[in-house]
Amino acid sequence: MQTVQAQLSFNDLLRGVEQLNSSDLKQFVSQVIAIQAQRQVPSMSRRESELLLKINRLVPYNIQKRYDELIGKRQAETLTSAEYQELLQMTEQIERLEVQRLEDLAELAKLRQTSLTELMDALGISPPQYA
Repeated sequence: MQTVQAQLSFNDLLRGVEQLNSSDLKQFVSQVIAIQAQRQVPSMSRRESELLLKINRLVPYNIQKRYDELIGKRQAETLTSAEYQELLQMTEQIERLEVQRLEDLAELAKLRQTSLTELMDALGISPPQYA
């Protein structure tokens, strides 16, 4: 990811964000959400910060792209046997990441003494969409 230090107006910043590729945009949004959460709870503990970083990690772009391709082939009923096995492995991998994310969200909710639903709403996180 590129690193730039400059004083920008809000509109200049938005124009810069519009130029990011999909992978960088996802990472940027994730970091903005983390900053927003820190501002909402300025006296965040170290553990809360660690959990927020873990929660905001995304499936790497190349893996998500391949997964989406395989889902498309499955829906079109053109998936080969080898691709089906690859899809199963990727699905398990992504589900493990989602389970870990949910556990981290639950721990953070407990630390903040709030419900999981309220925490997810506050962080702007929607439940995962399944294919």
